[in-house]
Parts: sequence; structure tokens; C-alpha cells
Amino acid sequence: MKFRFMNARMILLAVLGLIPSGLVSAGEPVDVVFKATFDGSAERYLIVQPEGFDPESPVPILIALHGHGSDRWQFVIDPRSECRAARDAAAKNRMIYVSPDYRAKTSWMGPAAESDLVQIIGVLRHRYKVNKVVICGGSMGATSALTFATLHPELIDGVISMNGTANLVEYNQFQEAISVSFGGSKQEKPEEYRKRSAELNADKLKMPIALTTGGRDTIVPPDSVLRLAKALMHANRSVQLTHQPEGGHETNYDDATKAFEFVLDQVMKGDKRKRD
Repeated sequence: MKFRFMNARMILLAVLGLIPSGLVSAGEPVDVVFKATFDGSAERYLIVQPEGFDPESPVPILIALHGHGSDRWQFVIDPRSECRAARDAAAKNRMIYVSPDYRAKTSWMGPAAESDLVQIIGVLRHRYKVNKVVICGGSMGATSALTFATLHPELIDGVISMNGTANLVEYNQFQEAISVSFGGSKQEKPEEYRKRSAELNADKLKMPIALTTGGRDTIVPPDSVLRLAKALMHANRSVQLTHQPEGGHETNYDDATKAFEFVLDQVMKGDKRKRD
């Protein structure tokens, strides 16, 4: 996708939430401000329409979640491999591309971020003829993608998680930020950490899932995701694990692209997965 800067009128329309679906040029990110139902705060997300977009036709959506310390712009303009692969996958499959703040910059998919994303999906379904919703992310975004799919499997048709954790009960980094997001520490809010841990709720993940991990990742160690992948495979779920034993906290472009292809090939073919 090629991105252009918005003019003043487009920004104003975005802020007012008045952009008709056919007004925005393909590939042009529009910065949307909305009032969060969770607490009334002004929150943001970026939306990019695909080439050849027809507002009267069914359209899939790819939601991209940024990493810790970043915001909605990361997956729209950052040249890093995970972000480029996400943009390319959305363009190739003619998906509406959405990148939310989800309470940037230290979200970790706490209750407020969760509510915002449910609200955004609801607005998009109302505005467009959405037929599929796929969620992806890197690092904190990868963790959050798994968490959201665990909490709302009925809203998500596929997940691409790159270098995230699947167990927030055992994860021991960024604890101050996670505590603020979750409304307390592990000791104070144990159930929040449990219900937001994909590994501890693997039975809810019945959509196609692609996972990438690095064996030398010390920022978000791969152990919980490796266990999650094993559990999903044992349950005969549609899952792809790409583990690089010598890899760190990053996914290269080829591995990221393969992850998107694995999930989107199934989703776009209208995979009629069993949910029993």
C-alpha cells in the first residue's frame, strides 16, 4: 500500500466521523477519532481502503495491533518486516486495513482496549459489508491479538501473532504497564491475567492461527506460545508455528508473509471450520 498525507478537510471529516465510504482514496490512511463507550474518552484508529474498493461489495478487514511504546501509526508507516508484511497482505487480499491505538502506548489489551476494539469492529460492520475480520500484531500487539481472539472468538476469523506471549500469568516484563492496563497486579487481579492468557483458554481459539517465535527472544520469551501451538495442534486446530531457534524479538519478512498467507488463504476461501 502506498500512503499519502491527508488534507485538512479529510482530517476534519475523520474527526467528526463523517467520511462516506466512497470518499477516501485507496491507500490513503484516514485518522478517525471516536468517543469510547468505555469511558467517554477520545480514541483513534487509522483506516485504509484497498485498491478497487466497492462499498457495495463484501469486504474483509485486517486489524493490526502495534507494539509496546508505539501507537496506531506503527503498522501503517513503519518499515520493519512485520509491518510491511501486514500492509502487503492487506493490499494483496483487498482488505480494509485498520490500525487502532487501543489505548496506546502501553495497552496489553486490558478492559479499556478490549472495549475500544469491540466498538471499532461494530462501527466497521455497520458502515461496510464486512464478511471477515482478521487480527494481527507484533510483540505486545501479538499478545493482544491472541488475547482479543480468546475473549471474543465470535468476532475474529483469523489470527497472526508475531513474537507475543500467550501466558500473562507467568510473563514477568512490563509489569507496571500491564498492571495499569489490567487494573491491578497479578496478586490483585488474578482473574484478569488468567482470562487474557490465550494458553489458559486455548479451547476458545478455533479460528486459523499463525504464530511466530524466536528461540533467543528475551523480551517476550517463546515458551508459552510454543505450548499453545502444541495444544492447538493436539486439538486438531488449524495452526502454523514458525519458530526460529536462533531468532530474537522479531519476525523476518518471509516468515511474516508465510504467516499471513497461511491464515488468509483459509479465511478468504470461506473456511467453514468446526466450532465444536
